[in-house]
Amino acid sequence: MSTLTTVLIVAAVIVVLLIIAGSLYARRGGHAGGRRALRRRFGPEYERVLARHDGDAKAADRDLHDRVQRYGDLAPQPLPPGVREQYDTAWAAVQERFVDDPRGAVADADQLLGRIAGDRGFPAAGRYEEQLAALSVHHPRHVEGYRRLHRAARSGAETSTEQLREAMVDARELFDDLVADRAVDHGRHRPGAPDRSHGRGRGHMLRPKGSGV
Repeated sequence: MSTLTTVLIVAAVIVVLLIIAGSLYARRGGHAGGRRALRRRFGPEYERVLARHDGDAKAADRDLHDRVQRYGDLAPQPLPPGVREQYDTAWAAVQERFVDDPRGAVADADQLLGRIAGDRGFPAAGRYEEQLAALSVHHPRHVEGYRRLHRAARSGAETSTEQLREAMVDARELFDDLVADRAVDHGRHRPGAPDRSHGRGRGHMLRPKGSGV
């Protein structure tokens, strides 16, 4: 084999190795960039999914990427003004019921959130897992409140009245977003967002009778 042939073979091998190395670097960079984008978009929801996958970041990324693929293009439907008022009134009634019947109020609130999400164009309440996944794409900062409320509505006597109250308070954040037709947040914090509680509802009105607090 001539010296020239040997040089050409070595050069070709080096080129192939450089191409492979560049591809691997780009792939790793792409994964890292995609992960950062998912973390920004989902915020605390990313950490919850990561924990559910026992810290497996690749599995968490696949899970959340699949949600975006399935529901990212969903366009939530606006509520007519009269319907928004009806939902506001219904939530106020649920909060009033909590004073005498915390468990019944939590069950009602869970059903109410499922209905309003369905009215906004998310999967219907009867498809809870799908509905939750879609909501997590469009309301990642507040979807955990709905998840917590749903669990509380199906819990037994081991769930305390205070835990039920906290679930109601957390779920109110998502309710406000859905009723107010707020823009998709994509995990971004929105300082100064309007408060639609009108004094009804961050917890001080959800104290059962005889609670002593």
